[in-house]
Amino acid sequence: MKLRRKILVGVAWPYVNGEPHLGHIAGMNMSADIFARFHRISGNDVVMVSGSDMHGTPTALKAIDENTTPEKIATKYHKIWEQALNDMGFSYDLYTNTHTQEHQDVVHDIFLKLEKKDLLYEQTQSMPFSEKEKLFLSDRFVYGECPYCDENKARGDQCEKCGKTLDPIDLKNIKSIRDNSTPIFKETTHKFIKLSFFEEKLKSWIESRSDWRQNVVNQSLGMIKEGLHDRAITRDIEWGIPVPVSDEKYSSKSIYVWFEAVIGYLSATKSWAKKQGDKNLWKKWWIDPDGETYYFQGKDNIPFHTIIWPAILLGYEELNLPTDVVANEYLNLGGLDFSKSKGHAVWVREFLESYESEPLRYYLTKIMPETSDSEFTWKGFVESNNNELVATLGNFVHRIFNIINKNYDGIIPDPQSIEKEDEKILDQCKKTLIDISSCIDSRKFRNALNHLMQLARDGNKYIDKKEPWKMVKIDKKLSSTSLWVGCNIISALRTAMYPFLPKTSDKIHNMIFDDSDTLRDGWSVREIPPETKLKNVKTLFIKLDESVIEFENGKFKD
Repeated sequence: MKLRRKILVGVAWPYVNGEPHLGHIAGMNMSADIFARFHRISGNDVVMVSGSDMHGTPTALKAIDENTTPEKIATKYHKIWEQALNDMGFSYDLYTNTHTQEHQDVVHDIFLKLEKKDLLYEQTQSMPFSEKEKLFLSDRFVYGECPYCDENKARGDQCEKCGKTLDPIDLKNIKSIRDNSTPIFKETTHKFIKLSFFEEKLKSWIESRSDWRQNVVNQSLGMIKEGLHDRAITRDIEWGIPVPVSDEKYSSKSIYVWFEAVIGYLSATKSWAKKQGDKNLWKKWWIDPDGETYYFQGKDNIPFHTIIWPAILLGYEELNLPTDVVANEYLNLGGLDFSKSKGHAVWVREFLESYESEPLRYYLTKIMPETSDSEFTWKGFVESNNNELVATLGNFVHRIFNIINKNYDGIIPDPQSIEKEDEKILDQCKKTLIDISSCIDSRKFRNALNHLMQLARDGNKYIDKKEPWKMVKIDKKLSSTSLWVGCNIISALRTAMYPFLPKTSDKIHNMIFDDSDTLRDGWSVREIPPETKLKNVKTLFIKLDESVIEFENGKFKD
């Protein structure tokens, strides 16, 4: 008997200081959902968790801009993110946020345990201070030149261009993002984590990862080669999780957002377990040695998931290190970086007001930036919808079901004799599922999608050769075999497309089968019994007018 694997899918926690754009979901959500759905239909124990990163300076800055409180901003955009991810069909077991009591409790537990083990210590450091506003400017309250790549708009926590993690003191020509003034540097006291203590352990662990993407390995080992520096895990900002110490000087400080946000994977799993009625259920993925944990994010989040989070896990002990950190490169928009701050974006909510989610899921998978940056274009989106989903996949299903409805009263006919050509395409159905399985399990999602579409293309070739629309006019028995085989190809496509196009998979399932559970058969082809009655046959995809391209591109001309 095949053992059920324990798969935890953790998706990067987005800052909720604005709406999600396509770059966000292409970078982390799409690949995570494909992976989670595949392992669910394969019969494995899957939990997919994430949530909104409610704290930190981006939210605080947005609150200043809108003359409101950080909590109101975070709550507003958390709801927008939650709705958008649901509308995209992403199958979270729990999408929560970092402003819950459960999360704070877990963060405090880890903080105090690290402190007890002497892995945290107190030290003063120089931080930028606004003389005008009489406050410390941490992280994203400042910008300047990156000391590594000379990007002149690098943030105080990380350079967006080269991905290096930074402290404000590292920046050249530092400025306040509030009023463009030059801050002075003053001493302030913080708690530091001994990252340097874990340097060799992290190096050995990363070097042992044989199936990680090379960009993840290279960036992580590059940081270690430069030497890991101890990092402050508290900040001079009141919006965030309070520091669990009695010392008065920490009363106006909070825990650094990138220390506490990654702990969200653990706190979310614990919260989910409680909702299932078993508060210890989380241990299956986090403590059991055969538990597997996969983290999906963009490349800018690599150091936090391969250095900071594993260091925390090593320090805490007992908890499983990441099985894989699956980081995509960037998705660009017509030659521009998708950017919330710069306004270069196609917003998810706005997109779904005009177009369906399934063609978008397909196109984002097709162009997924797995190993290099890729580009979203409206021309590419329209062409993939019309030429692939409508003309290849949808057309294959439509014309087979249409012939059966017209000539067999919607009843799938008995095959008369299965010949070598029929056996060949039926065997290909099974092989396609094996190939897709191998690709998804190794986190090669574009290749997996290619196998799906190849089966649809070969199915069309098979039907073109058999010509059942002609044969049915001569003798219905002559066309019955090819139509039955065609229906079984559709059944295989139904299974194969479930991780990528779940709504379409469900549509096909409900046209053929009486039960409503697409997952019932697992990752296999359900053979269709002859005399099965088709039900409520619908068009799968709608062709888009090419005027969409000019219309949407026109929004960016100004």
